Amino acid sequence: MKGYSIERRQFSRTFDPTHLRPYGDTMNDGKVQISFTLPVENNDKAVECAKQLAVKMGLEQPVIALSKSLDKTFTFFVVYGNTSYSINYEDIEVVSVKVETMGMKETDAYIKENIGRKIVVVGASTGSDAHTVGIDAIMNMKGYAGHYGLERYEMIEAYNLGSQVENIDFVRTAIELKADVLLVSQTVTQKDIHIQNLTQLVEMIEAEGIREKVVLICGGPRVSHQLAKELGYDAGFGSGKFADDAATFLAKEMAGRLQNNSEEIS
Repeated sequence: MKGYSIERRQFSRTFDPTHLRPYGDTMNDGKVQISFTLPVENNDKAVECAKQLAVKMGLEQPVIALSKSLDKTFTFFVVYGNTSYSINYEDIEVVSVKVETMGMKETDAYIKENIGRKIVVVGASTGSDAHTVGIDAIMNMKGYAGHYGLERYEMIEAYNLGSQVENIDFVRTAIELKADVLLVSQTVTQKDIHIQNLTQLVEMIEAEGIREKVVLICGGPRVSHQLAKELGYDAGFGSGKFADDAATFLAKEMAGRLQNNSEEIS
């Protein structure tokens, strides 16, 4: 229509980092979506129950977007709502691995120059954990998502022991192979079994008197660097990390230790 124009509104993308809230339709509107299962039959009473539970969780004006029967006595819910809670983003401190990740060729060159020999790495999914996806992604030659595993590195001698490896067998093999690095993957986390298993491994390594001789790394979906450090590990890698990250850390950690030892001797 002649003479008619539509004015485009410029919506501000700025926000106050000291009062950070979820974003849905507009900045800091607090819109969130949650899902959960209740052990009840899918009916009107169950929907009301889910709504009241959402309110107790701190959601305002919750809407039950989906209630779906899993069987006669279990119902799955998807809930939309608003939260009034906010976080001071500037006060958050995260313990993370602070090394700039190198590629495979760069890491090999770094090891040649700073260590002068191959690094022996022994990895496994220990305890009752039967999952091999995580440890294979880090260790196997083909790697994962375009990131080659440690077996492909020229300057890393990698031993993948697989899954369900008891901690005592893992430690025994590491000693036999004179491992420089122990790499543990933990996928199963029900009832914090991964923490129990990781703690037991550290205790065994300390009992054998080799803790200071090895670089100890753990990884998994619920593993963070902060948790790893609290449990006595040198580093922890969670989701979104690849062999490049682990290789870079272990190479630089070993080089740093060698340098410190030479300085103490001199």
